[in-house]
Amino acid sequence: MSSGKGTEMAKNIMIQGTMSNVGKSLLAAGLCRIFRQDGYKVAPFKSQNMALNSFITKDGSEMGRAQVVQAEAAGIDPDVRMNPILLKPTTDVGSQVIVLGQVMGNMNAVEYYKHKRELVPYVMKAYNELAAENDIIVIEGAGSPAEINLKQEDIVNMGFAKMVNAPVLLAGDIDRGGVFAQLYGTVELLEPDEKKLIKGTIVNKFRGDKAILEPGLKLLEELCGVPVAGVIPYLHLDISGGFRSDS
Repeated sequence: MSSGKGTEMAKNIMIQGTMSNVGKSLLAAGLCRIFRQDGYKVAPFKSQNMALNSFITKDGSEMGRAQVVQAEAAGIDPDVRMNPILLKPTTDVGSQVIVLGQVMGNMNAVEYYKHKRELVPYVMKAYNELAAENDIIVIEGAGSPAEINLKQEDIVNMGFAKMVNAPVLLAGDIDRGGVFAQLYGTVELLEPDEKKLIKGTIVNKFRGDKAILEPGLKLLEELCGVPVAGVIPYLHLDISGGFRSDS
């Protein structure tokens, strides 16, 4: 593990999900707290976040609230570098674009899609600075990496994972049903170089006896070619920030 000093760069790990609201934010926050408790200097990172409600930092900049909670879990102050791009929806097809805490302007979805690759230097500068200051960066994806209509210009899921060579844990939500199809289908829609980054899957929001799951978990491991890294119980939580109460 690197010291986070000098020119050494932090190790990283990334949580991606089969869809929105599978619990990525909470899982990332949990990893931040675990690494902190283990004595590492850790910071959260999400290159692009979409949220109606932002957090205002001490210097008046805006960032996603989920990364604020993750920063608290890591025992550090919120920093806009943890969420370099924030999209605040203004209509069904448009958002206010905030880059490193400052408003860049309003764009519709098509316009933003055309221009977002231009924001990669801002994303990488923020990430590299945090990586030089910490031992571990816990990265959160957005939505699903298997949105095949959007993958070409992706900068938040597998596109970003490849930029920083991050090992990925893929989380699915069993409470919403179809978790095996979620996880296997997502993996199968990835390109070969993307599949190599998946190091494990996570079954999140499970209620009941895990023994009933075991046959499915074994088959899922065979199909996906990676281990099931964990089965996380359904928890009723009250955490301020970007999380739902049931994660």
